[in-house]
Amino acid sequence: MLLLLSALILGCAVGGYAITQSEDFSAAAERHAALQRALDDLGAAADDSGRFADASLLRLMEGRTGLKNLRFDPDPSGRPEREEQSLHDAQGRIVGWFSWAPERDRIRALYGLWIAAGLVAAVLAVCAMFSARAIFRLSGALARSARTNQKLTSEDALTGLPNRRVMLEALEQALARRGDGIVVLALVDLDGFREVNYALGRAGGDTVLTTIAERLKAALPPRALFGRFEDDEFAVVLETFDASAAAALADGLRGALSQPIAVDQIWQITGGVGIALAPDHGESVEELSRRAGLALRAAKAQGRGIVRRFEQGIEAANAERRFILRELETAIYLGALDVHYQPVVAAAGGGIVGVEALLRWTHPTRGAIAPAEFIPLAEENGLMLQLGTFVLRRALADAARWPNLTVAVNLSPVQIRDRNLVDLVAAAMADAGIAASRVVLEVTEGILIDDPEEAKARLDALRALGVNIALDDFGSGYSSLSYLQKFPFNVLKIDRVFVKSLGTDGNAGAIIQAIVRLGHALGLKVLAEGVESDEQRVLLRLAGCDELQGFLFAEARPAEAIDRILARPPAARAAAAVRAG
Repeated sequence: MLLLLSALILGCAVGGYAITQSEDFSAAAERHAALQRALDDLGAAADDSGRFADASLLRLMEGRTGLKNLRFDPDPSGRPEREEQSLHDAQGRIVGWFSWAPERDRIRALYGLWIAAGLVAAVLAVCAMFSARAIFRLSGALARSARTNQKLTSEDALTGLPNRRVMLEALEQALARRGDGIVVLALVDLDGFREVNYALGRAGGDTVLTTIAERLKAALPPRALFGRFEDDEFAVVLETFDASAAAALADGLRGALSQPIAVDQIWQITGGVGIALAPDHGESVEELSRRAGLALRAAKAQGRGIVRRFEQGIEAANAERRFILRELETAIYLGALDVHYQPVVAAAGGGIVGVEALLRWTHPTRGAIAPAEFIPLAEENGLMLQLGTFVLRRALADAARWPNLTVAVNLSPVQIRDRNLVDLVAAAMADAGIAASRVVLEVTEGILIDDPEEAKARLDALRALGVNIALDDFGSGYSSLSYLQKFPFNVLKIDRVFVKSLGTDGNAGAIIQAIVRLGHALGLKVLAEGVESDEQRVLLRLAGCDELQGFLFAEARPAEAIDRILARPPAARAAAAVRAG
């Protein structure tokens, strides 16, 4: 549009300038003709010297011709601002020159106007050219951006697979044309993939993930659509008339995951699979995806590498989870939760040296609900900060009356990620009036995997307060030794799995001895939990453990029960007395 406008203005300017020039030439010819007519009418001629004898004759000619400042000279004036015309004698010889000042202001103004218009048009044309070029480039960039946006909204950036939106749209289309057939939706979630990311870094983890995606896709039937839902979760949509297709699909997925992957080391990645079928488990996208998700959750809760097909029992379990969650929220609001304490005893002598704070919930109709039931729900639904704060403050307040004992409090991953954690611990210790050296904060390996740098910064800040940091369930993960080197621990808690195997599995004893030697070499205290028999107690003491904890000594008890135990004479505080209490 700008280019067309500038061309129009430029054309008008050129045309106007030409018209003005033509008018200027016509007016000049008319002036010369008027002068000639005046000369003829008046019979005016120059004298022998080439001059007009009568100056009044020039004024009369001015009146006849309308010319201004008319003069006669024997020679041309040579002045460009004056217009001139020669005078000839009878023999045709030039005898002089008339000159006058023509009225050219309007013409000159028109000249300037048209020239200005031409310049404006030229500037507009240049602008239009650059604008057109910019618009062309912009249109190309917009087209590329549209293509990129289309790709981003339909493809997973890492694997190039269809993303969640595309998979759900494909599922909707498959359900719409199902007829008498079957539509299978399978969700695959990799087990413990955070550990791979931590060990290999983001780039290495992406390599493993793309390799798994390629293997899973290659194991599927030709008509199956395979995509990535999110992070380490994939989805399969399959249309079939074969009732056994779901089982075959599950076998293919499991077989693909059974192959080890070599990236810096050998990785054996497993994954849970949840399967739902239409029409048996739903005929809408919402029903089918929800029930496949419930089946996947049930598979993950059951262990690694488990495949679960949706069934009504899973729906009932989910209803139970929702009930527990609602009741937990009510219990938090009403302050109906409590903290119990399990004694920690010295391996040498059996005296109580500390307690571990454990959250307990007694429901008014259900009775005691195990932490294993409600803690995962609290973590999934954003309740852990409230619960963690409650346990920390209550435990430190109770421990203030046990001046010779340490008190251990478990920290969840949500608490470690909370930037206010350090301030909370400092405030809780100040309010309870308890020394930092008596406080033990326990963390698990899972906390360290999510974001190791943030976890280290948080633990370093806690250590700066003077509290002790314990690594719980030591030995059950992939990278425990690297944790010991990197993080500021004071205590190692040997996982109860090894303690349980003592006396029945020779390897368990060797592993415990190795852990104890390693811990002592690093200047750490070693605590074994899950002690349930005298044989285990003796073996752990011989292995060099510093402290013990388990049902052999006492279950977790209310604070008042700990008061009663500590009120006994020192000689009665041996492990046997604790058991009897």
